[in-house]
Amino acid sequence: MVVYGRANVMLVLSRYENESIVIGDGEDAIEVVVVEVRGNKVRLGVHCAKQIPVNRSEIAKSKGL
Repeated sequence: MVVYGRANVMLVLSRYENESIVIGDGEDAIEVVVVEVRGNKVRLGVHCAKQIPVNRSEIAKSKGL
């Protein structure tokens, strides 16, 4: 499913606990894992190279990213 209405297109995927998605490939790949789903809260784990900054969106916005 693709959601339109922003400058970029958003790919929307469904995953169960312990399933993941991979963004990119090779050494620069980022893996996002669904660690836990509890009610309306989802815990995510991120595997990526150390030099890639990972922030929650509200932190990134406050930093002007």
